[in-house]
Amino acid sequence: MRKFDTCFFERYAQITLETILGDAYSDLVNEDRPDLQKPDRSLGIEVTRAMEPRKEAALTMLKEMAGLQIQDKDREEVAQILRSGYGYGLQDGKYVGHLEYEYWSLAQPLRRIIESKVGKVASGFYGEFDEFGLYIFCKDDLTEDEVILTMEYTSELQRHLDVKYSIMYLSLIDKLYVCDLTDVDRTDHKTTCTSYDISRRMCKEFFLKAL
Repeated sequence: MRKFDTCFFERYAQITLETILGDAYSDLVNEDRPDLQKPDRSLGIEVTRAMEPRKEAALTMLKEMAGLQIQDKDREEVAQILRSGYGYGLQDGKYVGHLEYEYWSLAQPLRRIIESKVGKVASGFYGEFDEFGLYIFCKDDLTEDEVILTMEYTSELQRHLDVKYSIMYLSLIDKLYVCDLTDVDRTDHKTTCTSYDISRRMCKEFFLKAL
């Protein structure tokens, strides 16, 4: 078992990509450096997380759930969180399971985590792949303007690098942004980015498959 069992999130990312974007992502395997890889090394995707530190105190720990009035329709999902130790995707992201708590508590703000990951891919840390992707779980909601700014920031960091990310996936509880980092125009704020809604039913499906 890897530290903090982050494979749950890597599996969740793979399932999300395959379900939403199709068969092109069906052969991804969970490895290390980077976390998701195509066997032919045509694509390597690093999976990470970002969260503002000030939000950590607002996360609801499982030990606090005992005193909550839980509606009947939510009891099954709350029980699943308690049994599995994970809560991502369930209950609109309000609860953090005990196994994932440290995963989020160690998260860096978005700009710093991107800077770190860009440096690593440029250094050859993730090996040689035809294309690199960066998948970021975001605990905080991002507006569409913030997504564009994130793309522009990443593109600017990479501008003069030989090895860089060509695609970025920003994963929110209820939405996935797929961002083409090869097509970013900071002058006119023109970007190629597609958003996909993730329904509550899909969240539960991804959660159960990732366990």
